[in-house]
This record gives sequence, C-alpha cells and structure tokens, in this order.
Amino acid sequence: MIRVLVVEDMHIVRAGLVALLDGEFGMEVVGQAADAHEALGMAGRIEPDVALLDIDLPGMDGLALAGELPQHVPACRVVMLTAMDRVGYVRRAIDAGASGYLLKTISSKELAQAVRAVSAGGRVIEPSDLADAAGEVTPLTPREAEVLRLAASGADTRAIATDLFLSVGTIRNRLSAAVGKLHARSLVDAIRIAERHGWI
Repeated sequence: MIRVLVVEDMHIVRAGLVALLDGEFGMEVVGQAADAHEALGMAGRIEPDVALLDIDLPGMDGLALAGELPQHVPACRVVMLTAMDRVGYVRRAIDAGASGYLLKTISSKELAQAVRAVSAGGRVIEPSDLADAAGEVTPLTPREAEVLRLAASGADTRAIATDLFLSVGTIRNRLSAAVGKLHARSLVDAIRIAERHGWI
C-alpha cells in the first residue's frame, strides 16, 4: 500500500486530490495538510511514502517543504503538483529533492501513475518538454547571469554597477553579451528567455 500525504492550501483542490488518490488501488491518503507547518507536524507520525505538494503554499512554500521533509521522514519521496510551468521551478524542485514535478493539467490517471512511479524509486516530470529544458546548459557566464538577474529585479545599469563595484561600461557590455547569446531582441526579451529556461 502506498501511503500518501497531500499538502494543498485550497480546500476544494485538496479534497479532490484526496478523493482521487484514495480511490486508486494500492494507494491510501494517510494525511492532508493546508500548509508546510501542518505537514511537518504530522509527517513523522504518519510516515508517508509519497508527499504530494503544491508549490504555492502560504508561509513556507512547497519547494522549501520538499527540502525539510527528509529530516522528518527520510524515506518519503516528494512530488510537486503545480500550475507553474517554468523550467526554473523544475530545477529548484529537483535541487530540493523532489522526484516528481507535475502540472495540475494532468489527468487523474497520469497523477496516479506518477505517484506509483515515484514510490517505486523513479522520477517523473510532466510535460516532458519541461524535463528536456531543465537539462539544458545555460549559454550565459555566471557574471552575465548575475547582471541579467539584477536587471530583472528592476535595477538600472548604474545601480548594478554600484552594487557590483564595476564600471557602467562593464555592466553594459555584460548585458549586451547576454542579449546576444540568448538571441533576444531586447534586454526585456533576454530576461524573459533566461527566466523561462531557469538560467536566472
């Protein structure tokens, strides 16, 4: 029997997930929580095999929770279930120790299959193009990524230069190089591309 913990802050969504998974052969929802604090409080007691986590939780988000759960239940494997289809989130989820990353648009059959696969030691990322993109290597140098990240936060060239103790010209050159490497039409386009691929 696969023991599942469902962590989702939206009551109606959580209730639907519980009903769906409890109806699956060989699966039992042994706990449900609305936030990370509640989940951590019960995880050690119920010892789930798989934790199904929403990323966008109040307080500690699902990614942070994925990193904390192994300290309470070392054998528990994590599946992220989210509406966020950005590669950066996939990378962060994997780095946090998640074995699965699923969009909320998947079917109930696909969800059950993913929980079984992860419970058996596998890794599931759907849709597969997110997995492919998460494996891509960034064309940006660490310094180019750094200035692009600061630009994405709203800092202008002068503020970035001051923050990094560099000249304005050096910052402009790095931003220009980043735009060129990403084949972007503008700085805004470069930021969008880099964020989409999880490179900043």
